[in-house]
Amino acid sequence: MKANRTFKTLLSLLWLPALALACQDKAASKPASKEWWQTAQFYQIYPRSFKDSNGDGIGDLNGITSELEYLKDLGVTAAWLSPIFKSPMVDFGYDISDFYDIQPEYGTLDDFRALIKRANELGIKIILDFVPNHSSDENVWFKKSVARERGYEDYYVWHDGRLNSSTGKREPPTNWNQYFRGTAWQWNEQRGQYYLHQFAVQQPDLNYRNPAVVEQMKRVLRYWLKEGVAGFRCDALPPLFEVQRDAQGQYPDEELTNAIEDVEDRAYLTTKYIENQPETVDMVYQWRQVLDDHQRIFGGDAGVLLIETYSPAWFTMQFYGNSSVNGAHLPFNFNFITVMEQGPLSASNVQLAIDLWLQNMPAGRTANWVLGNHDKRRAASRYGVEHIDAMNMLVMVLPGASVTYQGEELGMTDGWISWEDTVDPWGCNSDAQNYEHYTRDPERTPFHWSSGKNAGFSTGERTWLPLAADYETINVASEEAATHSHLKIYKSLVALRRSSTILQNGSVKYRAHTEEVFVVKRTLAGAGSIVYAANFGAAKVSVDLREFDKTLPSTLKLLIRSVGASKTEGQSYSVSHLELDAGEALLLATN
Repeated sequence: MKANRTFKTLLSLLWLPALALACQDKAASKPASKEWWQTAQFYQIYPRSFKDSNGDGIGDLNGITSELEYLKDLGVTAAWLSPIFKSPMVDFGYDISDFYDIQPEYGTLDDFRALIKRANELGIKIILDFVPNHSSDENVWFKKSVARERGYEDYYVWHDGRLNSSTGKREPPTNWNQYFRGTAWQWNEQRGQYYLHQFAVQQPDLNYRNPAVVEQMKRVLRYWLKEGVAGFRCDALPPLFEVQRDAQGQYPDEELTNAIEDVEDRAYLTTKYIENQPETVDMVYQWRQVLDDHQRIFGGDAGVLLIETYSPAWFTMQFYGNSSVNGAHLPFNFNFITVMEQGPLSASNVQLAIDLWLQNMPAGRTANWVLGNHDKRRAASRYGVEHIDAMNMLVMVLPGASVTYQGEELGMTDGWISWEDTVDPWGCNSDAQNYEHYTRDPERTPFHWSSGKNAGFSTGERTWLPLAADYETINVASEEAATHSHLKIYKSLVALRRSSTILQNGSVKYRAHTEEVFVVKRTLAGAGSIVYAANFGAAKVSVDLREFDKTLPSTLKLLIRSVGASKTEGQSYSVSHLELDAGEALLLATN
């Protein structure tokens, strides 16, 4: 309730000035040549769930290669692969034991090279997940650090801990909690010290205050750039640095948030000492320099740096860089996730999500729009299947790059995973009564290729996670065969976005026309306008778009409509009496 009150207060404070700003056309500069990533359609692949080529129930690199034609058909600019590096799979690839090799379940380095080769032939760029915060405890670096081998003594964050004055027993250095519940410190008997792990016990945090670690991770980036990748998505940036130790070598305790009573939950305490430190921003600038240096030396297109962070805007926007240094090309914009976690899907909340990015983004930088990922419940489940077309349209009509998580183009929903089938460590660290609040398994279920065995994902007898129940109707084959489907709408959107100079270079104007109806207009002098209108309400409405923009002509031609919409593409519709059914979304253009 407290969070909702805070959100409503924020909305009320932002609404009037935001409304005034949103009603103004944000002028576009003269059309200029843009870098490939500035208007790209990024597509996230969760390799374990995309396509299994050998029948073991686990997706793999050869499976991805076999379906690159599908991505080409979608119009994808670049495919981002969640971790494929060698790993014990405690956190399904985010615990890396060898940053320079491929996880055997997924294939070999030769398989990866074949994937890169085929992707290049099809004009698809490949981006890798870069997991810089930690390694696996099975990584040779950690083993050497445990043994205090020369050069590796301080590769990780080690601490003697503190003695309890009452019991005389040694305790963790601080009260810090990890993301996966419980203390962020683990005692290592061999070394005789605690190590920091902001994720699982098996994921020790690397020490970025050690120059050798900084150089090692830059070496990782250079290695994969030479293998032909087009950039990196940097995972979990907020905890990269913790606060500096004091003069006595101690860290401070976090304070109580008073938000929850669960002492093992990370949200029980503040995170001001273990997240969003200024050194993290500088490290991103250094990684950007690695990519820029690679392009300068070897030529070719720019490599792209994408950043995952759920940090406040004041911190996130620093990742872009400033007037003297370039940072990340695209710090991910999760506002369509986080704002709607605090309130319902409505026109006013959509406007708030857009305002919070565009009004805070530094001048001259590129926006991006994300609906979901492997850590958040599927977009169609969060927004409602009836709104997935509206949201896919929205991220493609707004200026900048857009990111699709596999299955969003189909309207895939969460699968239900029993406690017995739960494998995500976040869920497993909970219990049978509460795991569904934490687990990320539902959004990671296998991709739906067909209505056949295992949804066409695998020929095996068992898949690593159960399938979502609706795979027989929501799948690629069925939607390809349908006259009108989420998939066909998605393809039309990408094609329009890639071909339209209006969407590439036009100015943007947007507004919550009513609490239910949201409108966007993109305009380019000499090319006309494209208008988006969506009804997020539960009832049919009639709107006068002249109230939104008096310069609109009397009619607009329909380009693309959502599933279930009864209108006809190519026909013209009145601007002053535009009827929108519940959940209906339209893209229209000046005749």
